Amino acid sequence: MNTFYLPILLLALFSCSFPPQPKERELNAQHEEPLGYDPDLATRLKADEYGMGQYVMAFLKRGPNRDLDSLEAVELQRAHMENIGKLAQAGKLLLAGPFMDDGDLRGIYIFDVKTVEEAQALTETDPAIQAGSLVMELHPWYGSAAVREINSLHTRISKANP
Repeated sequence: MNTFYLPILLLALFSCSFPPQPKERELNAQHEEPLGYDPDLATRLKADEYGMGQYVMAFLKRGPNRDLDSLEAVELQRAHMENIGKLAQAGKLLLAGPFMDDGDLRGIYIFDVKTVEEAQALTETDPAIQAGSLVMELHPWYGSAAVREINSLHTRISKANP
């Protein structure tokens, strides 16, 4: 082999044999924290070192008492939505929403509480639960502390209330 091509061949082989290493998250040189990290926001949102928090997630399911006349159903839905608003205003309910199909699983809640027992007490304030139109299945959940900002952001983008 011609000695002219040997260095080029070795360089090509060497550069292909080692995959590039993933970059470390850049650190703020002054504080040894990731760039963009906001310690005040993390504290306000009760974030742990991973930016996460403890919650309770509720799955709202079709309950055994669903045979209401249309006026009763409308009134129960209004009371259910009013209760959602009260829980959100109190800072206990961070996220709520229905599923878009007509299955037995009707919607979800994310409660800003640490125990299933606390969430159970809150679910018992829901008129739809009281009437047996809905039942809830509760689970401890670990998710982003940013979830705690959803309601404040939602009020800024919502033109109408449901």
